[in-house]
Amino acid sequence: MLYTDASAARHLTPPGHPEQVARHAAVLDALAPLDLPRRDCPLADEADILRCHPDRYLRRLQQAVPAQGIVALDADTHMSPHSLDAALRAVGGACAAVDAVLGGEDEAAFVAMRPPGHHAERETPMGFCLLGTAAIAAKRGLDHHGLDRVAVVDFDVHHGNGTQDLLWDEPRAFFASTHQMPLYPGTGRASETGAHGQVMNAPLRPGSGGAEALAAWTAIAARLAEWRPGLVLISAGFDAHADDPLANLMWTERDFAAITRLIRDAARQAGAPVVSVLEGGYDLAALGRSARAHVETLRETPT
Repeated sequence: MLYTDASAARHLTPPGHPEQVARHAAVLDALAPLDLPRRDCPLADEADILRCHPDRYLRRLQQAVPAQGIVALDADTHMSPHSLDAALRAVGGACAAVDAVLGGEDEAAFVAMRPPGHHAERETPMGFCLLGTAAIAAKRGLDHHGLDRVAVVDFDVHHGNGTQDLLWDEPRAFFASTHQMPLYPGTGRASETGAHGQVMNAPLRPGSGGAEALAAWTAIAARLAEWRPGLVLISAGFDAHADDPLANLMWTERDFAAITRLIRDAARQAGAPVVSVLEGGYDLAALGRSARAHVETLRETPT
């Protein structure tokens, strides 16, 4: 299943900004030949957001929405008149996808929305992100559906500091990430293991490629299988691609497919469905090819 909404194309950023409207079209165009069942993203319920972000933070975002033009929340993160609507629908789509896969409608779903979410901390928008989409969806699995354990895994080239912040003290949620280090936002050292030992960070050196990625993800997949979650969320950023302008890892579409397969197989071993949400990826051609490889792999028939 594919969850998306036209609001993703109405979230505007300044000219030349890497998190641009064309990213959404690049992903949808690449996925079009797959003929995926498509669902619209509803607006998020405030109750879901408030599981991760306090009410005062949501009100601050609402007050920051400009009547026209574009405002900067920090050097990287911007809002236009429709940005919060897009972020709310990204969260709503992820939560609806959780409901659908846990209800047995499909084994996996992909949420193709922007802005991304994995840098948004409890009360801080940053790194192009306003709301912690993946973490909020994970908490819906726990608190709305009553799951005992969930997992969020993140292969974006930038560490998901926001997801880590939102799930740091959640003993029911395993969070694992590979990311380039050193690189923005500067978090994600292997020593950062969560309040309950449920966080796993595997930083990668600039210039490293598929072999290093697969070694790290083989170890993460083993931990994921041991965790035996009832639901797996993927923060699917494709900016570790060799063609991406914002980082220095050397992955290819085949690497994204291989990593996805490791995650998918660990989820199947646990009997857990998968919801993947789009994060980064800033070379449009590489983003489209990598997103397609990722979704095709999620949909592979079990052997």
